[in-house]
Amino acid sequence: MTGERTKRFPLGLADLVREPRRRDARPGEARPSLANAGNSSPSKPGVGTLAKPGAKVGNPAVAKSSVSTPFKAPPAKPVNAKPVSAKPAGSIKPAHPAGNAAAPRAAMPGGVSVPRAAVAVTGAPAVALNGAHALTSERIRERMVERLRANGIADARVLQALAAVPRHMFIDPGLATQAYEDAALPIGHHQTISKPSVVARMLELAGAGRVLERVLEIGTGCGYQAAVLSQIARDVYSIERIKPLYERAKTNLRPLRIPNIRLHYGDGRLGLPSAAPFDAIVIAAAGFDVPQALLEQLAIGGRLVAPVAVSGTQSAAGEATQVLTLVERTGPAQWRESRLDRVFFVPLKSGVI
Repeated sequence: MTGERTKRFPLGLADLVREPRRRDARPGEARPSLANAGNSSPSKPGVGTLAKPGAKVGNPAVAKSSVSTPFKAPPAKPVNAKPVSAKPAGSIKPAHPAGNAAAPRAAMPGGVSVPRAAVAVTGAPAVALNGAHALTSERIRERMVERLRANGIADARVLQALAAVPRHMFIDPGLATQAYEDAALPIGHHQTISKPSVVARMLELAGAGRVLERVLEIGTGCGYQAAVLSQIARDVYSIERIKPLYERAKTNLRPLRIPNIRLHYGDGRLGLPSAAPFDAIVIAAAGFDVPQALLEQLAIGGRLVAPVAVSGTQSAAGEATQVLTLVERTGPAQWRESRLDRVFFVPLKSGVI
């Protein structure tokens, strides 16, 4: 062996053969010396190469050395053991493209890989492994995305964005096992994180295959939907009226180091006139109407998606029925409205708390 391999394995293969058990030497009888064991030259066959992975010491196919006599190569053919070599760099599969998630992935226990940003998070919930895979597994997110695709979500950008954002980082550790189920989960202060299917549906409607420059979100909550939006829009503005949730969203988003999200603490019904007009507006709370201020801040050709409570109707829970509504601005004073799916959201309220 030469070079770096010699440093790591200074002994020859013959040196690794276990010494056979001998009877105890009698008084005055000399014990055989180990100095003669493995006195073979590296140039002899079968020495100086590594055995195949998994070969056991003492395998009959490998030449053995004697303890008491110098090593002699057997008359049989030498073992042509293949040296161990690293895979060439070109044989490593590239990371799965998902939105802007071009960062390298880091290995997780169980052979799972996730985006490096998710691994570097120090404030993320400490989630135990579930079998061979962690809940942070990208594979679990991809299965969630496959379910969404099977249920009719077709926009590739939206699906890639959902695959790129680790949803478990935005919910309480006690609910982490449900992070990638299609379920709305509580985030405190009588608010919820929306179902992945609802997030996907709203963003697909808002984007409609267009390039989105500026997007406004009303109701930041825990920050999850803003993180998904950041993958498909150049700039995302998000407003939250509940101060503890605004602070929580900042805490959740900070480790991901997303540069194109701007969080604001304020009344979402007033919008953000200083950053208008917006190519899309997504409202994550239900009112009996769409605030006029938000309609005015929508760019011509822009699309607004919001749950709207229908007065005079009742859901099974005894509350007004909510319908997902799409509003398109077609002119300076013209808007077109379409009512789509039945949904359920928390109420859209004024003011800040």
